[in-house]
Amino acid sequence: MAPREARGEAVVRELLPGQSLELLRELHLVGRDGNLHADSLRKLKQVNHLVQLVAPAVLDARERHPEPTLLDAGAGNSYLGFVLYELFLREPGSREVLYSVESRPDLCARARDRAQRLGFERMQFVQAPLSEVGSEVPERLHVVTALHACDTATDDALVLAVRRNADHVAVVPCCQAEVAAQLKDDPKAAAEPWPLLWAHPIHRREAGAHLTNVVRALTLTSFGYQVTVTELTGWEHSLKNELILGRRVHREHRGAKSQLETLLRATRVRPKVVRELLPELLS
Repeated sequence: MAPREARGEAVVRELLPGQSLELLRELHLVGRDGNLHADSLRKLKQVNHLVQLVAPAVLDARERHPEPTLLDAGAGNSYLGFVLYELFLREPGSREVLYSVESRPDLCARARDRAQRLGFERMQFVQAPLSEVGSEVPERLHVVTALHACDTATDDALVLAVRRNADHVAVVPCCQAEVAAQLKDDPKAAAEPWPLLWAHPIHRREAGAHLTNVVRALTLTSFGYQVTVTELTGWEHSLKNELILGRRVHREHRGAKSQLETLLRATRVRPKVVRELLPELLS
């Protein structure tokens, strides 16, 4: 069973090297009583675990590029961005710039004010849907992250990463409803025996989510990314727990593209990431 909260020294044990209680208080993850309550503890575990997994990507970008650009997509309260900034962008000699993209004006304004108070000068905020991001962020990105960007916002993050030639991408999808809705609207469009997998509503939700993430992984692979799919944290901390990591190592992978085309033809689904990046596979 997951701990309900962390108190006293248990709070300190949750910190990563270089991570401060002051920032966690500013983010309202640590309460006035100095404790990490249940919801905040879950959030911190998710953020910190993702930061640890993304760290090699940040260091790789730093080694290969004079001014690495990081982008946190669908940032919400920007917990991930602030933690990344504290751990990497405040280091002596750091040259990275971190862009935080969020569509909700109140969250974006609050995060911008917080960054100014903290002196996080190389943290930039863009208030826009991911699908509408334009010249506000550089044409070349190096690391793109998205922690629980809801439904097709994860696809938008992947599209942005691919189109802007990101070296690394890390997404933790959330609420994959689009494909499940397609399966519901036309449950027998797929070749037999595929429809048996989504004949019942609970199976349709699960099959839709799984199929969505398989398509996302294959799409990244098609564009030359070496993809790893794993768990973010223990399931006791979040049910939205699948992590897709990609590192670009080739220009393209025709074999993966062919596999993706076969899968789409068999299941007859039309995920947004494919509509945006590989529409020819849906003709």
